[in-house]
Amino acid sequence: MKQTTSRALLVLALLLALLSCGVAVAQPSGDDDSVTGDDDSAGDDDSAGDDDSAGDDDSAGDDDSAAAAAATPADGAPAGAATEAKAEADDGGAIKSEKWFGKADIGDDTPLGYFTLLLLILMTGALMLYFTKQAQRGKEMYIRRMPGIDAIEDGIGRATEMGKPVLYVPGIDDLQDIQTIASMLILGQISKTIAEYQCELIVSCCVPIVREVADEVVRAGFYQAGYPDAFRPEEIRFIAADQFAFCAGTNGIMLREKPATNIYLGRFFAESLILAETGYLNRSIQIAGTAEATQLPFFVAACDYTLIGEELFAVSAYLSRDPRLVSSLKASDYIKVAIVVALVVGTVLASFGNTMIVDLFSLTQSGN
Repeated sequence: MKQTTSRALLVLALLLALLSCGVAVAQPSGDDDSVTGDDDSAGDDDSAGDDDSAGDDDSAGDDDSAAAAAATPADGAPAGAATEAKAEADDGGAIKSEKWFGKADIGDDTPLGYFTLLLLILMTGALMLYFTKQAQRGKEMYIRRMPGIDAIEDGIGRATEMGKPVLYVPGIDDLQDIQTIASMLILGQISKTIAEYQCELIVSCCVPIVREVADEVVRAGFYQAGYPDAFRPEEIRFIAADQFAFCAGTNGIMLREKPATNIYLGRFFAESLILAETGYLNRSIQIAGTAEATQLPFFVAACDYTLIGEELFAVSAYLSRDPRLVSSLKASDYIKVAIVVALVVGTVLASFGNTMIVDLFSLTQSGN
């Protein structure tokens, strides 16, 4: 109990520190001489600025004339433009923080959206801690059943009965893509199930580093299942770094080795329909999942089961039932429900001229 409380306090302190840093960065630059460098001891000292050996050189004179030209307003230009140009010249062309983040003076006129954002962050952290504690106590967490996830185990069982392999394609994007990361988490659970069923697994990779990570993930899955000797590293294959060369190589695997189940989970582009059509002609059970909206129609048309959008990110929690993953999933679901309710209520109130909910989520003052 004490450990959980200390963790909660640490998370809250970290969130408050991050918010304080964000507010500090968002503050506009002040006019203090110590900040702008207008102090005589720094900028106007004769020994530093008027020395003939340093300040009257021709190259330095050219810089002075350039700065003066930048400070001189053009015909018809507002006087503020010259001041801004001079300030930018003095700062070496650096972009001030308010140009990136906007001015956000913390006071009576602070937009309510900042406080709402802080509240949502604190609520998410609190919900994650609560559900993690509940899961660690052994309480069953309800997660909506998805036919596509249930079909994964059925497809592995079918491949085992037919004596054919399972083909897994983790997309074609780099490892830092969130969909590829989710695909690697799912691959760990699938490889564990495949090891328990004593089935063969083929992983087709388009990116070399993804192939190396997939090798370690599958190895760990077989080890956790208690069958480390059944792992075959040659079945974790790097095909090609080119998009359509990879597609052609993966299609060759389907036509030669006739996998009973094809699983496509990750980020896909134009090759999605080519892969799915080849698997359909091979009469394989096909399960696909991606958050790439432009490729979802092709998977829906050519695959037996499709995980749409964020369902891809819920698969690892669904399969592993890990308390950390499940708590994150449950917390995000509650926050989504709260936001949807706020959208509906705000829309109804705004229709009658009441902007209370709109102002609650606004990051700018009304009229700006």
